[in-house]
Amino acid sequence: MDIRRADLLDRLERFYDAVPRDAARAENHGACVLFVREGAGWPFYARPRPGADRPPSLADLAVVRARQRELGLPEALEWVHEVNPELLAVARSAGLAVLEAPLMVLDPGAVGDPATFTDVPVRLLAASAPTLAADVATRRAVAAVGFAAPGTGRGEAGPAHRDAARTGLDVAALDEERARITDGSRLSALAETPGEGALASGMAMRVDDVAEIAGVATLPSARRRGLAAAVTATLARALLADGVAVVFLSAGSEEIARVYLRAGFRRVGTACIAEPAPLRP
Repeated sequence: MDIRRADLLDRLERFYDAVPRDAARAENHGACVLFVREGAGWPFYARPRPGADRPPSLADLAVVRARQRELGLPEALEWVHEVNPELLAVARSAGLAVLEAPLMVLDPGAVGDPATFTDVPVRLLAASAPTLAADVATRRAVAAVGFAAPGTGRGEAGPAHRDAARTGLDVAALDEERARITDGSRLSALAETPGEGALASGMAMRVDDVAEIAGVATLPSARRRGLAAAVTATLARALLADGVAVVFLSAGSEEIARVYLRAGFRRVGTACIAEPAPLRP
C-alpha cells in the first residue's frame, strides 16, 4: 500500500472512531470497541479498536456480540478491509454475513454539477427554517422507503408511500438535528418538485476536515432520473466549499457505486459490514 493511500485510510479510521463518540459511550472488548448510543437514535456498531496490538479474534467477536445481545443492540460489526484484512475470514467463521461495500473518495476536481444530472432542484436543510422538523421527517421517510427496495431499478413505491412512512420528531431529536446543522457537523439535502414533493434525500456527517456522505436514497418510482447523483454532488460541493478536505462514502453495491462515479468519486477500498446470517428454514 502506498503512503498516500495509507494516510487516507488512516484519516478515515480516525473519522469512524470519532463520529459515534458525541452520542455514545465506548466499551472496549478485547481488540474491538462497541459504541453504545446514549439516548434515542439509530444504534451504533462495533469496530476494531484503534491502537490494539492485534486484530480482533473469534473470541473477541463472541464477547462483543454477547454484549450487544445483552443490551438489545444489533449484532453489527464494521471495518475497512484494507486496514483489517484478517477480519473477513474471522467474521465469516463466526457465522456472520458480510456486505463488502465499495469505499469511495471524492476527487475534488471531478465533482459533478447537480444540474447536469437532473432538472429536479436539490436544497440543503437550514437549521433556522420553520419547516426543519417536517424536512427532517421527510428525509427519513424517503430513506425508509428507498432502502426498503434496494438497488437502482424503478418500482411502484412513491410519494404516497413516503407520506405513509413519515413520522413526527420528538423534541430531543429535532434539537439534535438543529444543533448538528448549526455547528456544521451534519448536512441534509432533499431533491423535490412542487407537485411530487421530496423524491430523494441524503445527508453528510463531518468531523474536522473529513466528511462521510450517507443515507442517499431515492423513491423507487423516481429512480433513473439522476436524483441520487444530484443529491450526492450537492452535498459534496457544499462540504468542499466549507473547507472539507476528504469526502467519502460507502456504496451498497457495485451497481450503486456507478452512480457515485458519475458524481466524481473513485474507489479506494472496501467497507465491510457484518451481521448474523439469516436463518435458513
